[in-house]
Order: sequence, then C-alpha cells, then structure tokens
Amino acid sequence: MTSVAVLGTGLMGLPMGRNLARAGLRVTAWNRTRDKALPLEADGAAVAHSPAEAVEGADVVVTMLSDGDAVHEAVTAAAPGLRAGQVWAQMSTVGVAAVDRLSALASQHGLTFVDAPVQGTRQPAEQGTLVILASGPPPARETLEPVFEALGQRTLWVGDAAGAGTRLKMATVSYGISLTAVVAEALALAHGLGLDPDLVRQVITGGPMDSAYFQAKAAAILSGDFTPSFTVRNAEKDTRLIREAGQGVGVRMDVVAAAGERLRRAEAGGHGDEDMAATYFASFDEA
Repeated sequence: MTSVAVLGTGLMGLPMGRNLARAGLRVTAWNRTRDKALPLEADGAAVAHSPAEAVEGADVVVTMLSDGDAVHEAVTAAAPGLRAGQVWAQMSTVGVAAVDRLSALASQHGLTFVDAPVQGTRQPAEQGTLVILASGPPPARETLEPVFEALGQRTLWVGDAAGAGTRLKMATVSYGISLTAVVAEALALAHGLGLDPDLVRQVITGGPMDSAYFQAKAAAILSGDFTPSFTVRNAEKDTRLIREAGQGVGVRMDVVAAAGERLRRAEAGGHGDEDMAATYFASFDEA
C-alpha cells in the first residue's frame, strides 16, 4: 500500500486527500489550520499536527498550497520527518521561478522531485478528474501511478526535467483565466446596455463559440452563485505568475494582464474569496 503525505487541505487539497484515501492509499494530511484537515478522518486518513509528522514514513509527499513560499515553508518544516528517496509531487501552481527554488530544496533533502501542477478546479478535484501536468525523472512514475490515478483522469508527462509541468500550466491557466474574463465582460456589457445578459448565453449556446466552460461560468454569473471553484484571489495571483513567465521569454501577455486588473478590482470590491467568475463585478464602478 502506497503511503501519501498531503500537505495542504484547502479547496483543492481536501478533495484530493479524500480521493487518495478512498482509493485505498494510506494518507496522512497536514494543514496550517488543522480543523480544515479533520474531515479526512471520516475517510480513514490520519491528520498530523505538523508537516514533519505528516511526511514521516511516507512514500510520496504531495504539496497543494497557495504559492511557492507556502510550499517552501511547509517542506522546510517537514525536514525532520523527510528521508532520502521519498518522491515529492509538487502539485500547487507556483510559477516558473519558484519551481527552481523548490527543486533545489528537494535536492538538499535527497528527495525525488516531480513538478506536477494540475489543470482543473474544485469540481474536478472532487470527482478525481483532474489533468496532471507532470515532469520529473522516469523512475518516479511507477511510484506515483496509484497516486495520480486516484486524483486525475489523465496524466500528461511533458518531460524529465523539473519545471516543464509548471511551464505548461502557465499556458493553460492563462487560457482559463482570460476566458473567464471574456465571458464576464460580455455578460456585463449586455447588462449595461439594458439587455437581459442571458440573451448572450442563448446566442452562443449550440454554436461554434459554445463550450462547457462558457456554460459553467455564464451560469454562475447569471444565477449569482459564486461558490468558489477557483477564487478571485488565487486567479489574480496566477496572472502575476503568468506575466512573469512571459516576460522571462519575451512574450507579451496583454490579455492576461487585463484579466489581472479586473481580478484586482473584484478583490478590492470584496469578492476575493468568491469564484473567479466574480470578475463580472469589475465591469461596474461599484466593484
């Protein structure tokens, strides 16, 4: 039985930990706010009091935290419980610059580092249908197979070198965030022009511009249900990481930069913990 330490049980980490436990893996979870990890006990997981306690004896360490600094801090705190040869699947979205720093931390502790951010939000995490964008040494793949099978519908190995998964994630999350802003802005314009925004949905439905993603974000905006799948705050953080990645290779990210401005306005208007579809409110002065 593969044993897995899950560091971070927030919006994504909690359902991921649950799916690992339900797949029969031995799971020990840690979260800075311990109460947020306690629901996993109902699925047979143990809840640790510290990162070091969580990782002790684990075959695989999974990190799913808010940013690179949080990941670095957690794994550094876990050091007394780490052992050389453990596989560290770093599944948070941390950006290109942070991956190098985390890879160096792994080397410092003799860990096998696999850069494996996920494409998908809360619902795919709950359903075990994430797409895992993985890069790392081939020997780690067999160890990670039961872990990734429990978490995702597909694992795309994009290279052996650490960082390739994160570079791909920057491109794909850029698409998702930018598309959300486009949907929100179109519905907001219809509203501003005195129309029922649902008319926009009716025009697009069934045509070449339609998609499940459009329908999901339009439905959230039209119903006023901004239960978070991916929060405004986290999306805004990712826009900064995407822009930094683009700047590093001379690629201008004009659309995602505009999306970031919208997200910052929405966050300033009190929508930071809502789903990123709440970028809709950035179209109006009261945002």
